[in-house]
Amino acid sequence: MSILIFLGVLFVLILVHEWGHYITAKLTGMRVDEFGIGFPPKLFGVKRGETTYTFNALPIGGFVKILGENGDANGEVLSAADKLRTFNARPKWAQAVVLFAGVTMNVLFAWLLFVGVLMMGAPTAVGEDTATAAAKLTIASVVPNSPAASLPANAVVESLVVGDTTVSPLSPKAVSAAISGGGGLPVTVTYVAGGREQTETLQPVTGLVAAEPERYTLGVQLILVETIVYPFGQAVVEGTLRTYDTTVAIIFGLSDLLYQAVRGEADFSQVAGPVGIVNYVGDAAQVGLSALLVFTAIISLNLAVINLLPIPALDGGRLVFVAIEAVTRRPINPAWAGRLNLVGFALLMLLMLVVTYNDIVKLF
Repeated sequence: MSILIFLGVLFVLILVHEWGHYITAKLTGMRVDEFGIGFPPKLFGVKRGETTYTFNALPIGGFVKILGENGDANGEVLSAADKLRTFNARPKWAQAVVLFAGVTMNVLFAWLLFVGVLMMGAPTAVGEDTATAAAKLTIASVVPNSPAASLPANAVVESLVVGDTTVSPLSPKAVSAAISGGGGLPVTVTYVAGGREQTETLQPVTGLVAAEPERYTLGVQLILVETIVYPFGQAVVEGTLRTYDTTVAIIFGLSDLLYQAVRGEADFSQVAGPVGIVNYVGDAAQVGLSALLVFTAIISLNLAVINLLPIPALDGGRLVFVAIEAVTRRPINPAWAGRLNLVGFALLMLLMLVVTYNDIVKLF
């Protein structure tokens, strides 16, 4: 089921991205020969007007084939009118708009998802002083190799017993005080994850908190979460802020990863590829529709940022080509552009293999 959900999410995001290229190409007077979902070999296609809409065997991408975008017309003898509708014949601003449109659509789609989730009712972390009775004690994260490492993130804690004493009310401060004051007594946690109630008994240890090495802890971060429904205006403002903050976080995270990669110090085990994303999508779907939509928004923003990298074969790389041609007032040799795009694509596939290998290793 997780794989089907992942493929559905990927299909929507590709459709949104490529539709941006497609519609702006049409609006700027270019001839669009093919709108493809997935990469060849082609499974089937339907032609409507001058454009063929195809579904292809490899569901890991998509493309829009614009007449002359690779510097040629594939041997086709063009009419005078069609020559004016090739990608390279259009103004540089139009070429840039088309290349930038896919990224723009991914960002706008993420923003719409954030706004929609906020209007539906978004699970939101709240402080203990502002929480209502509807707030749920939730596992935010766990420390690896700690007593709490087996607890799933986003699980809702139903009850927590230290020794023979039930902690009440259930709040982060009350739980922390009960565990540290229990002197190492076992802690029984009952929680709900994926619609199932489970119970685990954990043994607190010392040494997990550097500032308080003698303090007993489990290695879990707990927060209070309640569903807050935002009115339209507030949802728009908050959705815009979340889109901006998430995009900035992705940019800094990716920049740091690339910097570490250049230094030969990158830890690709912390990067999720297709296999890892399948698991995360499944986890988000189990939490609920809003969590799945938020995760989809985050993936959409990741695709936007990655596509803007100045690497041949990506939109960012092609934008660099357009900028060079605008400055030099000379077209780049199509043969060299093709070679550079091929090298860029090969590097991306190599990176995908490395990340996928790490995803598989994490499963065992």
